[in-house]
Amino acid sequence: MPRRRIGFWYRFAAVLCKPPLVVLLKRDWRGMENIPAEGGFIAAVNHNSHIDPFAYAHFQYNTGRVPRFLAKSGLFNKGFIGAAMRGTGQIPVYRESTDALSAFRAAIDAVERGECVAFYPEGTLTRDPDGWPMTGKTGAARVALQTKCPVIPVAQWGANELLPPYAKKPSLLPRKTHHVLAGPPVDLDRFYDREMTPELLKEATEAIMAAVTRHLEQIRGEQAPETPYDPRRERIEQRRRTHTQKREERARGGRPTAREEGLGT
Repeated sequence: MPRRRIGFWYRFAAVLCKPPLVVLLKRDWRGMENIPAEGGFIAAVNHNSHIDPFAYAHFQYNTGRVPRFLAKSGLFNKGFIGAAMRGTGQIPVYRESTDALSAFRAAIDAVERGECVAFYPEGTLTRDPDGWPMTGKTGAARVALQTKCPVIPVAQWGANELLPPYAKKPSLLPRKTHHVLAGPPVDLDRFYDREMTPELLKEATEAIMAAVTRHLEQIRGEQAPETPYDPRRERIEQRRRTHTQKREERARGGRPTAREEGLGT
């Protein structure tokens, strides 16, 4: 399957975005040889800064294989931004869909047309206190098992030092380095031609996230936590701690406040 030409809109976006990225970030990019020259594939990338989509797109643009990111469908209806999203071939995700696979139909179609679809499997900025990848959502695995396309694990680090997660102001000095390491395709052969159960998707997702994390360990020269940060588990744990704290307060004879009783603001 031949790859699609970059096109006017992507070149226009590059003209706008590349100069500030070159000024703000030094580059340590490795593994470009692992980006397929032809055919559809998935890039599974960790997410630790609001600007790392631009920094990562710069890396992959330079390989000649531009990424098609998944984005909220509402963005495609917003004036110039919507025109740019449509023109650059970004992929709308219709979150109101009740069918998980149909929500990624456009991504499947793009891969089958020979495109690169870039997934952030975590689904949002990492909430791990040290910036490691969290547990992943199953979208990338769904598309990969449906299409049997290569999944390239990509780790990046450095954009988060320029603009940390949830920060409002960048840290411009000293100049930061954007590190990218793209690895060979994740071996998913053992998951093919099997019923796509939640358990199977979870295992395939864990294999993808483990590969991304290993590459980030190489970049950082550190070892990731043995158990990835799980936002859902953390929410459950937080509710448990809150419940325990209130129970202990009641046991000590503590009285709830008016706000806790819902009587005040």
